[in-house]
Amino acid sequence: MQQRKLGNEGLEVSAVSLGTMMMPDNEESVRTIQGAMDAGVTMFDTADLYGTEYQLGRFGENEKLVGRALKGRRDKALVATKFGITHGQGPKGDPAYIKKSVDASLYSLGLDYIDLYYQHRPDPNTPIEETVGTMADLVKQGKIRYIGLSEAPADMIRRAHAVHPITAVETEYSLWSREVEDEVLPVLKELHIGLVPYSPLGRGFLTGQIKKFEDLPIDDYRRYYPRFQGENFAKNVKVVSLIERMASLKGCTPAQLSLAWLLAQGEQIVPIPGTKRLDRVLENLGALEVTLSADDLAEIERISPKGVTAGSRFGTY
Repeated sequence: MQQRKLGNEGLEVSAVSLGTMMMPDNEESVRTIQGAMDAGVTMFDTADLYGTEYQLGRFGENEKLVGRALKGRRDKALVATKFGITHGQGPKGDPAYIKKSVDASLYSLGLDYIDLYYQHRPDPNTPIEETVGTMADLVKQGKIRYIGLSEAPADMIRRAHAVHPITAVETEYSLWSREVEDEVLPVLKELHIGLVPYSPLGRGFLTGQIKKFEDLPIDDYRRYYPRFQGENFAKNVKVVSLIERMASLKGCTPAQLSLAWLLAQGEQIVPIPGTKRLDRVLENLGALEVTLSADDLAEIERISPKGVTAGSRFGTY
């Protein structure tokens, strides 16, 4: 399995890793995580918020799943988790909250330390210097190894990095969402900070499996996202059909082509496609075998240029 470096502090992970957010807490999910490990995946991304019950007092559900799946295999696994999203109180990053959160995550995961610990969203009421300073103390205590930020703007990343080296920034990035290229990605490249794109397959749209709105289950959260609705959906499907056509010419799937494009955007980019199924994990890893020439990249830019996606990233429930 190809490895990539995140940051300058020594963290190396599989070039394509695994997001576990949407996994139900069942044995199939355990088998998927363990099968991914057997295939060479080393980094598994979760958060204290993730799980099937987003209710107060139920934090840590997905972390428990990950911990159970990795039991006895800790030496082969790198765990990334996050803190900072609360119910009804907005994002939090104050020292007391961080200290409480890290201990809760360690308990849920059943681990002695967390490899990569992210602030899930910036706290508007706590200076980033204070948040990262507290996280730096956790590094000294051995509770975490590396510090990350999620959905942080460029100026905040600079300020944070001045306090303690930031290893990675997690944010949405794909052919479907390229906003990060404006300001964040240039700063990450300048400071040698890794980029961990979530939803690298456009929340499933770039797989080519979603042809009409009705393909989404009635309880699917994507039904509330503007990009999956009305005229936006129709416009986006047309773009994906072009990606499908090119993937066919390259002898790969649309998902593999999309991930290969993402990997070609920088050496410190490690996507974390999320899936419940092992066959999808193995398909995604096939992106590492797809070689894109300069002409290929130019053609992808032509058929799916920056800003072509119709609709905003997030919706309301």
